[in-house]
Amino acid sequence: MTAPTPLRPSRERLLARVGKLFRTTAFKLSLAYLVIFALCAVTALGYVAWNARRVLDDQIVQTIEAEINGLQEQYTAGGLRTLISVIERRSKEPGASLYLVTTPAGERIVGNVGSIPSALLSQTGQFEISYGRDVDTRGAQHRAIVRLYTLAGGFHLLVGRDTEERDQLRAAIGNTFGSSLALVLLLGVVGGWFVASRVLKRVDDMTETTRSIMAGNLDGRLRVAGTGDELDRLAQNLNLMLERIGELMRGMKEVSDNIAHDLKTPLTRLRNHADEALRGERSPEELREAIGAVIEESDGLIRVFEALLTIARLEAGSARESFSEFDVGQALREVGELYEALAEENGLTLSVEAEPGLMLVGNRELVGQALSNLADNAIKYGASGTGERSILMRAEREPEGIALTVADHGPGIPESEQARVLDRFVRLDNARSRPGFGLGLSLVNAVVRLHGGTLSLRNNAPGLAIKLSLPRA
Repeated sequence: MTAPTPLRPSRERLLARVGKLFRTTAFKLSLAYLVIFALCAVTALGYVAWNARRVLDDQIVQTIEAEINGLQEQYTAGGLRTLISVIERRSKEPGASLYLVTTPAGERIVGNVGSIPSALLSQTGQFEISYGRDVDTRGAQHRAIVRLYTLAGGFHLLVGRDTEERDQLRAAIGNTFGSSLALVLLLGVVGGWFVASRVLKRVDDMTETTRSIMAGNLDGRLRVAGTGDELDRLAQNLNLMLERIGELMRGMKEVSDNIAHDLKTPLTRLRNHADEALRGERSPEELREAIGAVIEESDGLIRVFEALLTIARLEAGSARESFSEFDVGQALREVGELYEALAEENGLTLSVEAEPGLMLVGNRELVGQALSNLADNAIKYGASGTGERSILMRAEREPEGIALTVADHGPGIPESEQARVLDRFVRLDNARSRPGFGLGLSLVNAVVRLHGGTLSLRNNAPGLAIKLSLPRA
């Protein structure tokens, strides 16, 4: 015989899920909105009930006042006999109106009121009292709003209206209020559970994705539902962040591989120079040459690591603290003056065009270093070109900011390779015969991204034009 499956674990899981649901921010917010809405509903219904009672009381009082005035006129015109005849006739009519006429001593003469508080006849004015009906043999008490008036001769006149209809309306409003509040609470709890469960499901999906990413799946991305709500915006921003982290991780891997590959040759040369200096008998001049070669190789390696550190610092955004406003056109002209002589030595003509008043908020030294790298590359590769032997450096306004362009007429870069040359240690085949490590454009790209701009490469037919688009001050 098979033993029954225990229900306790499933019950514990259910309680855990319910507890988790109740602890969600969405459920707490739904509950808070429910409480606020319930308070508003209570206030609104309470005001409606109070206002309805006030309106009914005013109508009752106006009706009583009108009847009092009419009966007083009847008494003045026809005396007590006429008043009694009118009240006898009205007392027999169906309705909630109450009438009573008594002697000065309080003895009942005519009316449809059976009993009232004994001390009431000695007073005048408006009251809400308990009374008994003259046709009710059970002695049941009812509520009414009455007005007492003393006629000429000392006779007492009571005119009133039974408040049963008013009380029934108030009871109906109270019952409606209770059932409506219960319905609101029920719908609020169900709605809160529904909203919280949907939000919790999406949060759980995000949690599972982040756990997968933490486990090493860097290609994982958060699901975007397409609703455009705050969770979608959060997922989109996190996906952008993950994409950026993935780029940095790939960049680190490429840097590690490139360092291992590209720095192996200079380190080998450095060791060979030192080894040659130690072999055999060397004259002071030979030793001096060997040590100079070692120092030259060491300086090259130091420049490589300085460039790598600069790029890392720029990508971390630490240089933003030194931002200030400066004229980027003036900075471009200064770089042009610095490289003009070098361009002439290589048989090139360097010209600068800069609009006045191009103000930029940024780091002047870094922007100048980026422009220097571009000018140096333009001279280096423009001198080997077969077309027009000129270099143009331009600064101009754009609708979105400032454009800095450096254009040459060298061999250029194929479109298929233009995105790759911005990575670290990337050197094309036609550049491997020239000195360098492939970090110049990587540094320029890091400077542009630090300033919130973009870098683009295009064919200059022939040659290459590099454009830096930077936001204005």
